[in-house]
Amino acid sequence: QVQLVESGGGLVQAGGSLRLSCAASGRTFSSSGMGWFRQVPGKEREFVAAISRYGGDTAYAESVKGRFTISRDNAKNTVNLQMNSLRPEDTAVYYCAARTLRIGVTRSAHEYDYWGQGTQVTVSS
Repeated sequence: QVQLVESGGGLVQAGGSLRLSCAASGRTFSSSGMGWFRQVPGKEREFVAAISRYGGDTAYAESVKGRFTISRDNAKNTVNLQMNSLRPEDTAVYYCAARTLRIGVTRSAHEYDYWGQGTQVTVSS
């Protein structure tokens, strides 16, 4: 069992930055691929970024590539999403997800086993 708690969301002006963090409980964190997804009302959950269990592989959605950076600290059981040059279209609830005991990265929400409750990010124009 893995529990995930996101933090760091908030309101920011366009062009600004936010850093999201996801704290994970459980002994399988270092064996878990991690991902960030986002969702706006009425739309499907959208892939944002993913990182492999030891951080060697990462993947990004085209819409955030070059602006967002995913990282992890297995000693602290945390995964972070640094978001720079934010745009109004980045406004969404951001979710952290864990994919336990599997290697590599994936963009598919269906392949993640555990999800956090989400944190709201609002970017004003």
